[in-house]
Amino acid sequence: MAVIPKRTKYRRPHRLSYEGKSRGNTELHFGEYGLMAMEGAWVTQQQIEAARVAMTRFMKRGGKVWINIFPHLSLTRIPLETRMGKGKGEPELWVAVVKEGKIMFEIGGVDEATAREALRLASHKLPIKCKFVKKESGGSND
Repeated sequence: MAVIPKRTKYRRPHRLSYEGKSRGNTELHFGEYGLMAMEGAWVTQQQIEAARVAMTRFMKRGGKVWINIFPHLSLTRIPLETRMGKGKGEPELWVAVVKEGKIMFEIGGVDEATAREALRLASHKLPIKCKFVKKESGGSND
């Protein structure tokens, strides 16, 4: 299942930086538990989908999962052995720009042990260091 923007015609955006802290989405809004990014990176649509599958499989389709990141940024490539000029290449993959402190995934409707393990499995599918966060503590815990 490809997760890409609906309208992609003529889109050749500049590469965005993932350095610095996240300005928005740094607190839990929907679920009781979440997965917070501890560093910045580009997260591809395949990595997001793999993390989602890992979480929902472990939770045996119980509870609810919210995904707070979406791959809006297209990364383009020009074919090998192509001469200079002729414009920018075709979009090859789509990534979400994740900065430090962003809540990427949220879980609700399950107990803490299940949520902790599900988010741990999801974090192994992602290219960045992550942290488990709880709602009642207000910020981060563990």
